Amino acid sequence: MMAMDLDALKRAAALKAVEFVRDGMVVGLGTGSTAKHMILALGEKVRAGMKLRCVPTSKETATLAREQGLTLIDADNAWVIDVAIDGADQVDPAFNLIKGGGGALLKEKIVAASAKQFIVLVDQTKRVPVLGGSFPLPIEVIPFGWGSTAREIEALTKSPVVLRERNGSPFHTEAGHVILDVHLARIDNPCELETALNLIPGVVETGLFVGRTDLLIVGTPNGVETYPATRA
Repeated sequence: MMAMDLDALKRAAALKAVEFVRDGMVVGLGTGSTAKHMILALGEKVRAGMKLRCVPTSKETATLAREQGLTLIDADNAWVIDVAIDGADQVDPAFNLIKGGGGALLKEKIVAASAKQFIVLVDQTKRVPVLGGSFPLPIEVIPFGWGSTAREIEALTKSPVVLRERNGSPFHTEAGHVILDVHLARIDNPCELETALNLIPGVVETGLFVGRTDLLIVGTPNGVETYPATRA
């Protein structure tokens, strides 16, 4: 699909997501192209009189949110988030996610874990039968000994691990860490892999969001589809 068409699907999903935001809520703001549409829509609601307090997951998101007139909560607060809304790079049939293409996975997972409800919005191209394959799994690690950490990840996953770079230099997250992108053919057991990766010294967090999605909103050419998660 053309980029313009995909952007329209993202915007449609975002507009649906903000219908779940109520006056007085604390809202977690995701990062990325789909989340941008959501922030713009929330800005319209705030200018119309809605009162919100928001927790951004990146400096980029915080800047846009301030431009839209959203009130941001100090990052050091022990906030309780009513709803967090974010995009995803991949979604499997069980609503497990790969996130972190933009490098904000650590803050995104902290906010998702703190939210009473986690809403994920995607266009239909992000839905896959199994995670992996076309999109690498980002893993945030501390810079110290990252090569050794990468070797352990390769041994565990039996898959290539690549240090993410930007403009010829290692990409650093807002927390000062680096990201290793793991090119897995498929991830058949996301929960098991997430647990195993987090046991490797040096790993800060993975881009696997397992069992966290409460509501999936999908923009399609035939309209917006909404799927509540089912818990076993």
